[in-house]
Amino acid sequence: MQPDHLKSLRSELVDLLDGGNAHISPEKLIPDFPEHLRSVKVAKFPHTAWQLLEHLRIAQWDILEFSRNGEHQSPSWPSGYWPKTEAPPDRHAWKKSMDQFFADLKAMEKLIQDSDTDLFARIPHGDGQTILREALVLADHNSYHLGQMEMLRKALLGE
Repeated sequence: MQPDHLKSLRSELVDLLDGGNAHISPEKLIPDFPEHLRSVKVAKFPHTAWQLLEHLRIAQWDILEFSRNGEHQSPSWPSGYWPKTEAPPDRHAWKKSMDQFFADLKAMEKLIQDSDTDLFARIPHGDGQTILREALVLADHNSYHLGQMEMLRKALLGE
């Protein structure tokens, strides 16, 4: 049985990844992003919503796989972390990317919640990283880009 402080830490990490509190919830933002605006750019802003979603998906997948798979090879930086196009390649791409994003998010949360996961142990194939660090990096990264996506949405809708 794990101590209460570890249960609390695991719970707080999952809450941080899910959004809310001071962060945007991906479940409230991504599914409802207006379809006709997913490939539209705003002046002086470098990315479309599609590019942000794909970047979120790819980076999260990389962090998850690094955390649980010693054979994982990360994409090349930065080209491997961003889509090649400003628009989804077809009408199903947004849903596919979104579904994978949420599946990987749940997989990371499951890894965090697993009492067999030592949040503080160094990841054997890493160079000092821990699951705790990876969870915090992921929460920070997702929060940053979800914030960008929300500001893009507001700018495009004139809010």
